[in-house]
Amino acid sequence: MEADPSDKVFKALADPGRRLLLDRLRAEDGQTLRRLCEDMGMTRQAVAKHLRVLEEASLVVPIRRGREKLHHLNPAPIQEIADRWIGRFDRGRLRALADLKAKLEGDPDG
Repeated sequence: MEADPSDKVFKALADPGRRLLLDRLRAEDGQTLRRLCEDMGMTRQAVAKHLRVLEEASLVVPIRRGREKLHHLNPAPIQEIADRWIGRFDRGRLRALADLKAKLEGDPDG
């Protein structure tokens, strides 16, 4: 049985440290390993290992620029999962439910 490509994406997204790296790349795309290590609370080797998992899931794309290796966010695999798992539902109703949940929980952004 051939593995589903989304398995790697789900595995990559399961770790809070990797999600934090994705959030940091979403805020500022094209960061070096050194920059991504700042304020992570983990070793450079641990951050590099997390980045490899994200690259294997195609969530991060490394691009060399001279001697630097810049890491860029690739949201396409997440969009593919959203289309597969959520796309068949009415997005409007899901958004309304998410907004209601945020308001009930006291989220000021909701």
